[in-house]
Amino acid sequence: MINNLEEYHIHYRDSVKDPEKYWKDYSSKFLWKKEPSDVLNWNFIDPDIKWFKDGELNITENIFERNKEKADDIAIIWEPNEPNEENITYTYNQLFDEVCSFANVLKKLGVEKGDRVIIYLPMIPEAAISMLACARIGAVHSVVFAGFSASSLSDRINDCQAKLVITSDGNFRGNKIIPVKDVVDEAIESTSSIDYVLTIRRTSSTINMKKDRDIWYHEIVNTVDKSCEAEKMKSEDLLFILYTSGSTGKPKGVVHTCAGYMVYTQFTFENVFQYKDGDTYWCTADVGWITGHSYIVYGPLLRGAKTIMFEGLPTYPNASRFWEIIDKHKVNQFYTAPTAIRALQSFGDKFLEGYNLSSLKVIGSVGEPINEEAWNWYYENIGKKKCPIVDTWWQTETGGIMISPLPNIIKCKPTYATLPLPGIQPILLDNDGIEIKENNVEGNLCIKYPWPSILRTTYGDHKRCKETYFSTFKGYYFTGDGAKRDDEGMYRILGRVDDVINVSGHRIGTAEVEDAINQYKEVVESAVVGFPHEIKGQGIFGFVIVKDKSKDIDYFNKIREMVTKHIGPIAKPDKILVVPGLPKTRSGKIMRRILRKIAANEFDNFGDISTLLNPEVVDQIITAHKN
Repeated sequence: MINNLEEYHIHYRDSVKDPEKYWKDYSSKFLWKKEPSDVLNWNFIDPDIKWFKDGELNITENIFERNKEKADDIAIIWEPNEPNEENITYTYNQLFDEVCSFANVLKKLGVEKGDRVIIYLPMIPEAAISMLACARIGAVHSVVFAGFSASSLSDRINDCQAKLVITSDGNFRGNKIIPVKDVVDEAIESTSSIDYVLTIRRTSSTINMKKDRDIWYHEIVNTVDKSCEAEKMKSEDLLFILYTSGSTGKPKGVVHTCAGYMVYTQFTFENVFQYKDGDTYWCTADVGWITGHSYIVYGPLLRGAKTIMFEGLPTYPNASRFWEIIDKHKVNQFYTAPTAIRALQSFGDKFLEGYNLSSLKVIGSVGEPINEEAWNWYYENIGKKKCPIVDTWWQTETGGIMISPLPNIIKCKPTYATLPLPGIQPILLDNDGIEIKENNVEGNLCIKYPWPSILRTTYGDHKRCKETYFSTFKGYYFTGDGAKRDDEGMYRILGRVDDVINVSGHRIGTAEVEDAINQYKEVVESAVVGFPHEIKGQGIFGFVIVKDKSKDIDYFNKIREMVTKHIGPIAKPDKILVVPGLPKTRSGKIMRRILRKIAANEFDNFGDISTLLNPEVVDQIITAHKN
């Protein structure tokens, strides 16, 4: 693990000077069935990337057999939806038994190496257990967030031709019970590849169990034993497929493979969070997203860490739930999303009263650039001005964290992801693909050299992978994000390039404008998009949620004054609309393509909006805009 700034610079220098040696040396920490000698083969043109090509391993052996000395240490603490329901802990030994039992159930149901398995579960222990069980036998898991619609679920089943779905009778979510088994039943009507639906009992809801297809897990698990030998996997065999929304609306199945993903997730977990033996780590994400894969399940468990899984919501039964859990379990590293931070901030500081949060050593942010006001609130109120904030930038496609401060090593700077991790070689390109070498500049954020957990393809459609990530700038992985690099070489992510607005030739990042708007005390949250402007080319349209719509406030001019103050008059929004909410994906990201259409007075062809957290808000915004 990197312990100080001098070590960081040595690690970074070595990782760029001889990447193959750097990652070969680190990979020696792991348990291989066959040690790799062929470390890296790659080109970014086809693209074709292979790490540790001749190696053989199983990722679960690196969690359990490699960590034998931790057999009696706690691996997972499960914190349920209801505060008065008892939490469950699993030691590494207990978790191993559960994983092997689950793996044997899968084998009994005909699942073999290479078969695809859909996991559509709430945040219960079986979500992690089933992922690891798939990995144990070489099946390819594809976790789908258990809030997606039947249509979205069937699209994913059909795309990967899954053989089995793992689900539950229902999900607890706040004060609601979500009938997920019904969603699965509906989804399967438009699929043809599913042999079985394996159902976990959670809510004891009344559900339909189709004969010869639907199996209760608690019944079949009693027919198998707790010993399951790990399948021998080649380094580049598929580990999982994770679907991410594409600009065309059709989800892309991002493919991650066994060895490179394993190596990079452990490396990033232990360094970015400075995890020490005995620490308690909590990431609040859902395992339906890459953050849950890499930093609830694989990264922490590979390291032999103690990781918390939380079933509930940050605001249920009230807005102090996060702080209650942190104090209850003496959490040392806490990792959450700016959306959650801003939501909790909006409730005021009264929900922090009575919680000391003194166990915290590191607090993190993930999912989108965090605005300065939220950063400061998080640092002052949750970190008590002593915990560094790791404002992490990465993507589903990168598999692991790419740019981030290392706590107490690389200094934090509000709104900046700061410096690249060892092995990551970022570059800023102008729109013509020419490298921008100086600092204090903005450009298209690309990566010029592969890292171990880079995506290998999009499942069943390699052409789409090439077109999306490797065609815009030949010879580079294009992140799709714009970035600013300051005079110290630190990176600030400006948001998607299609979220960078070109106003009279000036590139203005939506994140930067939103950050300025959110400085106004009456604003809860904002989203900014470009719209066609007769003179400027593009104008700036701000969608704004305010604390109290009944107040007689000239929001238009107040907000423009705030943006002028923080950025300059060039960034002043041309239009501002006060709205009841913003269209968000289940992971909390704002769906700006919908807002762009509304801003351009195009009120149809939004694509599938059933996967939004709040699809009803689209009509509400349209009504507000028309009025």
